[in-house]
Amino acid sequence: MHDTVYGVTLTGSRPAHGHHYAPTTEVLYPAPMTHQLHEAQTQGSITAGPQEPIGTQTPRSPAHLFLAFSMIALQGFGGILGIIQRELVERRHWLTNRDFLEDWSVAQVLPGPNVVNLGIIFGARHFGLAGAVAAVSGLLLFPLILVLGFGVLYGTYAHYPEVNGALKAMSAVATGLIAAAGLKLGVSLKGHPLGRLQCIVAASISFIAVAILRIPLAYVLLGIGTIACLLTYRRLRSRA
Repeated sequence: MHDTVYGVTLTGSRPAHGHHYAPTTEVLYPAPMTHQLHEAQTQGSITAGPQEPIGTQTPRSPAHLFLAFSMIALQGFGGILGIIQRELVERRHWLTNRDFLEDWSVAQVLPGPNVVNLGIIFGARHFGLAGAVAAVSGLLLFPLILVLGFGVLYGTYAHYPEVNGALKAMSAVATGLIAAAGLKLGVSLKGHPLGRLQCIVAASISFIAVAILRIPLAYVLLGIGTIACLLTYRRLRSRA
């Protein structure tokens, strides 16, 4: 049986006595409307579905991962936190701010350079050992070549005041990038179980301990980090 109402065809067999009629639906459009829909889809004004949210895109292959981390490394003069956050979160949409903050926290706790640890974590998550090797190779290969070349040039021109001035200016820019990345990542703390105020207190104590009191970072992580983890765990258990 077929019943058509305003372009919607109800298809189904006529029910036996005592049974309900449960038709299936099929949307039919007149030929001119079908042509218009096809033309709109071709021009891109109608999409097949919702746009992919930030943080759900992924690298296509280990080679893609290698090239991405190579670009990150080549931009990281004097500091890479701001660069890697912008590339992975804002430009490539491979992570959300919260995901990046969590991965970066783990990378800081582990021994070794933070960015290398992050590359291992991110690469292994997507492609296993091959992904970890690709990410770390991208971070180290081209910078190693540049450092060897610049080392030769610096040994030749280090006595020029202009060279020292350029390096100091680059350090100031790197400081600004790191500060900007910290402010961006701080927004993600609004949903933290401890609340924004306690997170700000923990961050302030850590900053004073490292930057002013010159306490080694390992002691700060073991001390303040452990306390923050225990408080967060307790807060999550109380919510459960």
